[in-house]
Amino acid sequence: MERFNHYVGIDIGAANFTCTILTRPDLPLVAREEFGNNTEGFAAFEQWLRKHGVDKAHAMVCMEATGVYGEALCYSLASQNFQLAVEPPLKVKRAFYPTGHKNDRVDSKQIAEYAYRFQDQLYLWKPKGQHLEHIATLLATREQLVAQQTATKNALTALKKKAVKNEVAQKIYQENVDTLAKQIKQLEQEVQKLVDQDQHFKILVTWLDTAPGIGMLFAANLLVLTEGFTKHLEYEPLAAMIGICPYQHQSGSSVWKPDRSAGFGPSRLRKLVHLAARSVKTHNATFIKYYARKEAEGKPSRLILNNIANKLLRIICAMLREQKPYIKNYVSVNPRLLKKA
Repeated sequence: MERFNHYVGIDIGAANFTCTILTRPDLPLVAREEFGNNTEGFAAFEQWLRKHGVDKAHAMVCMEATGVYGEALCYSLASQNFQLAVEPPLKVKRAFYPTGHKNDRVDSKQIAEYAYRFQDQLYLWKPKGQHLEHIATLLATREQLVAQQTATKNALTALKKKAVKNEVAQKIYQENVDTLAKQIKQLEQEVQKLVDQDQHFKILVTWLDTAPGIGMLFAANLLVLTEGFTKHLEYEPLAAMIGICPYQHQSGSSVWKPDRSAGFGPSRLRKLVHLAARSVKTHNATFIKYYARKEAEGKPSRLILNNIANKLLRIICAMLREQKPYIKNYVSVNPRLLKKA
């Protein structure tokens, strides 16, 4: 595979970002510099790259995923047609021994070296589009308000159990709970409105809503994660990304632990698929039987629920892959059995 001429590593901070340009890890650094994390800093950064002979067509820019801190820079670089990769910080960290100095310049050098070493594994970053960004923002805001609502309800419950009750405090907490409930409902309605504005999104979200345990919120969060149902639609990688895929932990005859999921990834979607699993094991006849059978075999409840979550995710991926709604009484038939018949 043809390699790039330059590898630019960027270590993002709230106010500034530090950059390193490499041609090869064993060669001296071309340059190291710090820029403001703002519009003026972005313009100075692009001029600095040109000054050092970095051609955007033959350069790979790499940074760690830092949420909103690096978002503006990503959009700026994408608008200038730079090839940009945004990698998970843990993945970059594990590529190096945890020794030596730790500062912004060292980090930017390591990110540049990481881009050089793992060029074939990098995914080019592309903006989601304003429509998806608005949906993502509304869903994130809803999640924050739900957390506030839960905390407020817990505080109100504690106040009501006190021996000496204060009516004013209880009234204020109750008003906050009611206000948050209205705001959460408003956000959900706005998400539904944005989904309905795109015919493709509307059809797929409506289809997903027909699957057992899957509602509009789950479908909308999956819509954002898969960037409009265009990426990560294979079951195995998606289950691993969400954090519900069970992994083996064994070596020889002395090292063994039960299979368990990693437990990290998009926590919001992992929570929703777990709630969906709890719902279907109570209300769906097929999953009620499955849960009872596994429970009779002595399987722990947490394992059975994770298995159900994986089954639901497999159904969702099949629906998206085939572009078809859920068929309640569908039975998969092995093609080899049909030939014998």
